[in-house]
Amino acid sequence: MASWSRQRPESPGGFQPHLSRTLFLLLLLVASAWGVTLSPKDCQVFRSDHGSSISCQPPAKIPSYLPADTVHLAVEFFNLTLLPANLLQGASKLQELHLSSNRLESLSPEFLRPVPQLRVLDLTRNSLTGLPPGVFQASATLDTLVLKENQLEVLETSWLHGLKTLRHLDLSGNCLRKLPPGLLANFTLLRTLDLAENQLETLPPDFLQGPLQLERLHLEGNKLQELRKDLLVPQPDLRYLFLNGNKLARVAAGAFHGLRLLDMLDLSNNSLASVPEGLWTFLGQPNRDMRDGFDISSNPWICDQNLSDLYHWLQAQKDKMFSQNDTRCAGPEAVKGQTLLAVAESQ
Repeated sequence: MASWSRQRPESPGGFQPHLSRTLFLLLLLVASAWGVTLSPKDCQVFRSDHGSSISCQPPAKIPSYLPADTVHLAVEFFNLTLLPANLLQGASKLQELHLSSNRLESLSPEFLRPVPQLRVLDLTRNSLTGLPPGVFQASATLDTLVLKENQLEVLETSWLHGLKTLRHLDLSGNCLRKLPPGLLANFTLLRTLDLAENQLETLPPDFLQGPLQLERLHLEGNKLQELRKDLLVPQPDLRYLFLNGNKLARVAAGAFHGLRLLDMLDLSNNSLASVPEGLWTFLGQPNRDMRDGFDISSNPWICDQNLSDLYHWLQAQKDKMFSQNDTRCAGPEAVKGQTLLAVAESQ
């Protein structure tokens, strides 16, 4: 590892472009343990045959240019409202860009033009209220886009045009109240969609049409009140579904129909008092046993004969049930406070 600043024109090397940020930080710790001393005004650099990896945090100075072989750049915790105009100029090999924990309020439409090989863009914890249309027109290789914990209240489909190979989209921790129709229509490779901790009350009818290979869907921490029968139908390969922390009071009987690969379901912390017969028919079948478990705790369950279908299903799946002691009956009075599983086993 070496230090690099504006006064250091040579191009130091870096680590493999797929090396995780966690490992990158571990390498920094190892270097520190080896007694490497860096000037506090310099960014930190790793060198290898694969390219340069540069990490800049205060009090380091943000570089006015980058080595031509830069593949990983982190400029974080600077409280920037705007990025330096030519920050990425000449870094055409850049594959990862981490700009978290600044105060970015807007991005230039030309922002990513110099880095057509970019695969990861992390904009976590900024102050973005929108994106300029066309900002991703030169980002055909972008695999991961993280817009977590910004100030997005609306979302426009035009903002995301050009993302042909996107596999991971994180929009969690914003202020989204609704989603536009056709948002995901062109994301045929999308595997993970995270919309947790927003203010969503409903979802558009065509919400999941398009990305036919979605594996993880995070909708926890919103204000959803109903799970429609047709919502999940376009996603038969879904494996992880998080709906906890909403206001769900109604789940349609066929809502989980066709989810033949589901490994994890979280419906905890909602307003479910009952569920329709047949809801669980397609979950936990012998060929797919929900191996990562399920959670239906912290709901106001009314433990009467209307839950008989759920009782039978719970007895077969109880080994995969999380928070059993927190899954209790809110009524009727005779069983109030008892665990749902105990009532199920007594039937």
